[in-house]
Amino acid sequence: MEPYEHLFRNFSRYDICFSPEEILAIESLFVQRKFRKNQYILQQGDMTRHETFICRGLTRTYEVDEKGVEHVLFFGPEEWWVGDLYSFLCSVPSQYNVDCLEETEVLQITRSDLESLYVQVPRMNQYFRILFQNAYISLAQRASSSLSKPALQRYLEFQEKYPHIGARVPDHQIASYLGITPQSLSRIRRQLAG
Repeated sequence: MEPYEHLFRNFSRYDICFSPEEILAIESLFVQRKFRKNQYILQQGDMTRHETFICRGLTRTYEVDEKGVEHVLFFGPEEWWVGDLYSFLCSVPSQYNVDCLEETEVLQITRSDLESLYVQVPRMNQYFRILFQNAYISLAQRASSSLSKPALQRYLEFQEKYPHIGARVPDHQIASYLGITPQSLSRIRRQLAG
């Protein structure tokens, strides 16, 4: 599947369709890029200069604390958007890293090109408004889950949110996402299998 086919399929999930002229405008402002496994799309301390749509591959968004411990916030499989929205919108350094867990192909758009696209293709406003609302809801649910739910419930939510990536992500990164040790993750899996 071509990169733009992934993007337009994502638009259609929200019942957003475009005219042929609008499709050309969209395609003209996104840039295709390929990243190697372990290559960074974004590094902590850098400005987020693009909104990034994953066409093929898998990423993780994480931060490193003052003790050097990694804390995974999100994974970015195919047809997900990744980056640091706060950094992107407010032009401040990112507190996150986004790196590729596999060979990854993306479409990226700069903030100025996105603003231009809002004018040229007004339905893009609607699409990104829906995305930003969903991102806020997802972040609030993740924070609530991390603070109040037991590890087993967080693991079941992980499986529901990311049904196809468990085998693609190392266990220690899944444990980091859940805020537990790899040993606790093994115990949870044994409990569910038993």
